[in-house]
Amino acid sequence: KKAVGLNGVGQKAVNALSVSYRAQAIRDGKTKIVEFEKGKLVRESRTTATRERNGTIIEFTPDEELFGKDFKFRREFIEDMLWNYAFLNRGLTLVFNGKPFKSENGLRDLLEKNLSGEILYPIAHLEGTDIEIALTHGSHYGEEYYSFVNGQHTTMGGTHLAAFREAVVNTVRNFYKKNFDAADIRQSIVAAISIRVIEPVFESQTKTKLGSNDVAPGGPSIRQFVGNFVQQHLDNWLHRNPEAAQTLLAKIQNSERERKELAGIRRLARERSKKASLHNRKLRDCRAHLGTKHKRAEESMLFIVEGDSAAGSLTACRDVETQAVFALKGKPLNTYGLSKKVIYENEEFHLLQSALNIEDGMDGLRYNQVVIATDADVDGMHIRLLLISFFLQYFPALIQNGHLFILETPLFRVRNKKETIYCYSEEEKLQAMEKLGKAAEVTRFKGLGEISPDEFKRFIGEDLRLEPVTMAHLHDCDELLGFYMGKNTPSRQQFIIENLKIEKDLVEA
Repeated sequence: KKAVGLNGVGQKAVNALSVSYRAQAIRDGKTKIVEFEKGKLVRESRTTATRERNGTIIEFTPDEELFGKDFKFRREFIEDMLWNYAFLNRGLTLVFNGKPFKSENGLRDLLEKNLSGEILYPIAHLEGTDIEIALTHGSHYGEEYYSFVNGQHTTMGGTHLAAFREAVVNTVRNFYKKNFDAADIRQSIVAAISIRVIEPVFESQTKTKLGSNDVAPGGPSIRQFVGNFVQQHLDNWLHRNPEAAQTLLAKIQNSERERKELAGIRRLARERSKKASLHNRKLRDCRAHLGTKHKRAEESMLFIVEGDSAAGSLTACRDVETQAVFALKGKPLNTYGLSKKVIYENEEFHLLQSALNIEDGMDGLRYNQVVIATDADVDGMHIRLLLISFFLQYFPALIQNGHLFILETPLFRVRNKKETIYCYSEEEKLQAMEKLGKAAEVTRFKGLGEISPDEFKRFIGEDLRLEPVTMAHLHDCDELLGFYMGKNTPSRQQFIIENLKIEKDLVEA
């Protein structure tokens, strides 16, 4: 009863997208095999006797006609998924390409694996019947959570995570007997929660957000169940760990001071943006927004582009129902190492934050997909890095929750009098030239403004290609940001010297 459900829909989808699919079920000394090709049953064995242990074996080969010849599995995604299964099932060993995945300490191990930066106090690891929690605080902006229901990773949270966030605030307030602001308590928190409920209800087929209100039919509410557990066990932990309690108090007070310092700056920034709003042409909004009852809310996306030329091309051909456009003036500020007040002092970032509506957290996010759409040249790459650095530092949850993407636009157009092929890589260009012959005309796109609105309509419509911005672990990014976006150091200079590549077509130009 405390399962996440069957995998029927997922298996049907894999089968439909595979050139070959084979499933073998082994139960109680009997086995049966079925085989499919492109979703159609081609062989079905009779049930026969076997000495193998109970289990299921699935084999499939993705269809190259659907995914292209260069498809590949994302190893990092698979390994993260296997680690989560290991953390939630202590003692279980999973093997992937010869690498074992095993955990002895559950969610404590999850946090320790995902934390490479400094933590302010030892991880609080709390366990009970059908519930397990681990939490600490770091030094980053934002809140970082890992939530699970019946072994399912609920990346979008749900009622259990909402109950946990509320319970942490209430418990801390009661412990210190002070009415701290919830944002100050949760600032920089890193936590994981896993619960088991009977017959869970999810808000979509992907099962990434829990919608259940009760832990069981006729049982206590999830809010009450999680709240009572956290109040009792976290309060006890704080009493038993006075040094950690003192460190947490200092952290909350520091967050409170920073928030109050920002209050004045935020007020001035809001007044400035109100004055500018009547003349602000940066945002060309759409009609559908995330979190509303609009039937296409999940399709909502915001394209962040460089300059008015690219914004004009996108605006002219976009779907006004679901696609919004935000135009940058040029290269944004490098925010690495700067405090959060830069968001309010820098008009560009303040207007972007306002457009996304994430000043007070991800709950207000207006677009399901935030898409960085820059030129496919060195300057465009630089702008991508600056924007990703901005989101990583101040709004990491945007990336963690899978909302940030890079728009892939074609680098080349290869055409003859009969056919036009758009190519996203040098290899695709060579294949297109071979197909269309020696007389083919090749155009290199160096900027989005060079692509006509008619052409652009395909690249943000039927041929839309989005590359998700992902990160294995938030704290692993600190060192990377410091190296690439921090002050120029001898080690970085040496790295550039050893890895510098020059684009041939730019030299010839």
